[in-house]
Amino acid sequence: MVEEPPPPPPPEPEQEQEAAALRQEDFRQKGKVFVGNLPLWVGKPEITEFFRQFGPLEKVELVRGHDDPERNVGFCFLYYGGDDPEAAAGRAVEVDGVEFRGKSLTVRLDDGRKGRARAEERARWVEAGVAREARSPWHKGREDACREFRRVLESRPEDWQAVVSAFERIPKPSRREFGLMVVYYAKRGDKHHARATFENMRARGIEPNAFVFTSLVHAYAVARDMRGAMSCIEEMKSEGLEMTVVTYSILIAGYGKTNDAQSADKLFKEAKTKLDNLNGIIYSNIIHAHCQSGNMDRAEELVREMEEDGIDAPIDVYHSMMHGYTVVQDENKCLIVVERLKECGFKPSIISYGCLINLYVKIGKVPKALAISKEMESHGIKHNNKTYSMLINGFIHLHDFANAFSIFEDMIKSGLQPDRAVYNLLVEAFCKMGNMDRALRIFERMQKERMQPSNRTFRPIIEGFAVAGDMKRALNTLDLMRRSGCAPTVMTYNALIHGLIRKHQVERAVSVLDKMSIAGIAPNEHTYTIIMRGYAASGDIGKAFEYFTKIKESGLKLDVYIYETLLRACCKSGRMQSALAVTREMSFQKIPRNTFIYNILIDGWARRGDVWEAADLLKQMKEDGIPPNIHTFTSYINACCKAGDMQRAENVIQEMADVGLKPNVKTFTTLIKGWARVSLPDRALKCFEEMKLAGLKPDDAAYHCLVTSLLSRATVMEGSTYTGILSVCREMFENDLTVDMRTAVHWSKWLHKIERTGGALTEALQRIFPPDWNSSENLEASSSVSDRDSESCSDSEFSDNDEDHDDDL
Repeated sequence: MVEEPPPPPPPEPEQEQEAAALRQEDFRQKGKVFVGNLPLWVGKPEITEFFRQFGPLEKVELVRGHDDPERNVGFCFLYYGGDDPEAAAGRAVEVDGVEFRGKSLTVRLDDGRKGRARAEERARWVEAGVAREARSPWHKGREDACREFRRVLESRPEDWQAVVSAFERIPKPSRREFGLMVVYYAKRGDKHHARATFENMRARGIEPNAFVFTSLVHAYAVARDMRGAMSCIEEMKSEGLEMTVVTYSILIAGYGKTNDAQSADKLFKEAKTKLDNLNGIIYSNIIHAHCQSGNMDRAEELVREMEEDGIDAPIDVYHSMMHGYTVVQDENKCLIVVERLKECGFKPSIISYGCLINLYVKIGKVPKALAISKEMESHGIKHNNKTYSMLINGFIHLHDFANAFSIFEDMIKSGLQPDRAVYNLLVEAFCKMGNMDRALRIFERMQKERMQPSNRTFRPIIEGFAVAGDMKRALNTLDLMRRSGCAPTVMTYNALIHGLIRKHQVERAVSVLDKMSIAGIAPNEHTYTIIMRGYAASGDIGKAFEYFTKIKESGLKLDVYIYETLLRACCKSGRMQSALAVTREMSFQKIPRNTFIYNILIDGWARRGDVWEAADLLKQMKEDGIPPNIHTFTSYINACCKAGDMQRAENVIQEMADVGLKPNVKTFTTLIKGWARVSLPDRALKCFEEMKLAGLKPDDAAYHCLVTSLLSRATVMEGSTYTGILSVCREMFENDLTVDMRTAVHWSKWLHKIERTGGALTEALQRIFPPDWNSSENLEASSSVSDRDSESCSDSEFSDNDEDHDDDL
């Protein structure tokens, strides 16, 4: 049997002390120095200035008092860095006992005692298996207060006062509690309170880390103050803290909200160079930034890059892409994204369906949006306030108020309570209907339900009163807005100006600028654009250009809408050379032409019957990659008709069919007018029948053009023309359509030439004349006109009337 070796002899006491010292030495932090006996009033800058002579200081921890954070407790810790922090700490210890600001300093190297104590305490916790009890009633009370603060923060975040009170009850908040409070303010976008909490933390001697700085940046980003957010970044870097992927992501999202995709992209590229791995969230934010600004090519490139890096796209990326295609109104690509979403295993959510509803509302296909909402309901997804408000908004834009109110009733039946956005839409609907009393009742209902009205609430009311010519009530509403705690903005005054312009009261609209000046609100480019539009409509091109000059002199941003207004003014007055000068100015300002710009120019040349210039513009439009729409082709057809080139006009109809566009009522009306101009009323009648076969309902302009063309040739054409007039008049009578007095007098002159003693045609026409039409008196008045006068005015009257309806088109 093998004997066990004897146990080793117990170590000598000196050996135990040496081993303990070695173990304590292991916990010592190199470059750390303790400085004691400091003056209580001394601050961190003074300490840093004195001790940096021994080496590069990474950090100074100055411990402050419980009761007075402005004073320290008499000691601090220094942390040296650089190539040899231990040598720097050794040089600092050599000044032990030196006099500093009237007191003899105690300077010692870190002996590891604190680190060892923490390790032993942690070991005891693990061994005991229970949490450490509070060392004193003060610590126990502090822990309870911290626990209560976190509970309120999680359960009642909407109760701002409760959260703040819970935080203030903490005797000595740590960095964690301060950080949570900054995060809370950041989510609310309250940058001022977030900054105050941040500075309070610093005043207590607690140094912010990257998390707290990032939360402060988040507060500025949510408040859309990106200049303040970048100032925080500079402050963060000055403290030696590096930006994390979360910091970059928050900044990119902030720039996305302010539609500054260029700055967002610059930060994203910087993050790619400085960080090893990017996550799906930062990709989602940069993609959303580009989608928000309509830069879909770059967004698609980022999606491909994300897939190549092996990062799975979250559903938010698909929603951002859908939103982007909604911004650029690309229905086909938006539907492709929906299919891709399903292929990747995602189930469409209410956000997915909301994006589709928003798309169809934006492009004017509200019935399709309604069908999408029915499909959403069939999949068990219920509407929320936002989807209902989208549908209501869509019908309001179509002036289909009956369906808008029907959707609102469905919303109430579903158990949802209207929010401020829905009430604002109802106010807008009643104002557009001219029912100002109902709009005010909705406003009173909002007040009863304790909803704070916004600028969006008051704007349509002010504009509605201005349109109705009731300036007194418009200004009273402006005063009510101030009393309600809602300060008028430039958009509020723009609504007032816009209402006056719609009533053709340009001078009164200009006088509003003085009221804005008194209120200390500067006009923006949209203000001047509205006034320019008013002067352009009244034919005062000089004044329109005068306000254009004011925009440039004020340093305001020139956009495509300003140039659209100028071009409309030039083209409507026939000053095409001035219009060309405006387009050259656009090129100089590097503002690209869009579809509306080309449509205005083509329509301007069409008014002059210059089909060649119109054709050149259409060709240039295609070369620039801008697809012509129905308005473009209709204006070009009008140019062909003015020039009498009906063969070219018919070729344009075929070209429209090739690109998938169908003629609308205005297109057919333009063709009818063209056939009448070349004295082919039978072709005009045939075009009218084709319009009805296409499922289109003729409007007043279409009936007017057709009857005028048929009447002008009824005396020389065969019976088909006569029969056509009777048929069209019968159709107008059955649809309860009547003409105005001016048109009735005009037609009666032709009627007098056809049937001097009355007949079936006279009876048919008088059924659609105004109710107060006295046939005998008007016919006698028209018969007093000599045949020579009638013949001389016949073509000219048709031509003048033709020009009037061109304006309608």
